[in-house]
Amino acid sequence: MLSDLVPPPRFAAARLENYVPDPEFPSQQQAKEAIGAFAETVSRPAGKRRGGLLSRFTRPAAEPARGIYLDGGFGVGKTHLLTSLFHAVGEKAVYGTFVEYTNLVGALGFQRATELLGQSRLVCIDEFELDDPGDTLLMTRLIRELSDAGVAVVATSNTLPEALGEGRFAAQDFLREIQSMAERFEVIRIDGHDYRRRDGVSDIRAFPAPAVADHATGQEGATLDEFEELLGHLIAVHPSRYGVLIDGVVTSHLTGVQVLTRHNDALRFVVLIDRLYDREVPMLLAGADGGTRIEELFTPELLRSGYRKKYYRALSRIASLAHDGAALLDGAGTEGEPGPDVRRTAS
Repeated sequence: MLSDLVPPPRFAAARLENYVPDPEFPSQQQAKEAIGAFAETVSRPAGKRRGGLLSRFTRPAAEPARGIYLDGGFGVGKTHLLTSLFHAVGEKAVYGTFVEYTNLVGALGFQRATELLGQSRLVCIDEFELDDPGDTLLMTRLIRELSDAGVAVVATSNTLPEALGEGRFAAQDFLREIQSMAERFEVIRIDGHDYRRRDGVSDIRAFPAPAVADHATGQEGATLDEFEELLGHLIAVHPSRYGVLIDGVVTSHLTGVQVLTRHNDALRFVVLIDRLYDREVPMLLAGADGGTRIEELFTPELLRSGYRKKYYRALSRIASLAHDGAALLDGAGTEGEPGPDVRRTAS
């Protein structure tokens, strides 16, 4: 299971060398330099200690490791920097999202998971979440035990757009949760614009349902799903299996997209979007009756809830995937009904 704890395909080539800071925001260059320096520290073999006769009979305890918390808004390059650090450290590093680590602990048990992760020099945690008290407590305990064992931990999290405007970042919440370890973590704040919404990627493009269905015709590795049917199918699949669900999918086509009003449906859809984004799968979307604005996919009530970070992140990622899908459709011009070779995710 540890062999699966690697960066997703989208970031397989991410390196410090190809992280291009925005000159308008000096904190991006500063973060790049800090991560580079930290990589050298983590990669450096521990020096041998000298001791007297007593040291021959006692095993010195590992020094608590230092950690980094990367804080910033959506799309400022935190994940790129985190995966760059993973690649710089090499085989003694593991990488996963917050949810992947909680799934690992659930599958192996806390003690076994801690033992296995404790063999690493670096544990990277992307998208640290604070919306579930139980999972947050579990992960803070895991971080404490790994840090006590000398394993460096680097985590990222998103700050909400409205909080950015108020000058507040998520680091205060993270440091409050890890309390006794707060002094071990360096907080690196990264300012900037969401790169996924640069270059005109500001709106989520939607198309008429016939155009979306037509494009799916004859496309190898394409899926075509009706929104409500897909949501119903996701209930029967554990979120940890959503990656397997879309294995081999090249393009996702979704019709009848409607506003999500319930957390259960919305959260499952967010996980699916995360997996599609990780695998760089373009999406072609059609709103229900052509009237649903995809930007309003989540109700105001959901966007004010404790899960709002997930929903804002999903909207940012949908915009990127829909932009890639629109580029495919703009250059297509397919006609006809969906053929029998079009795969449906909800099947």
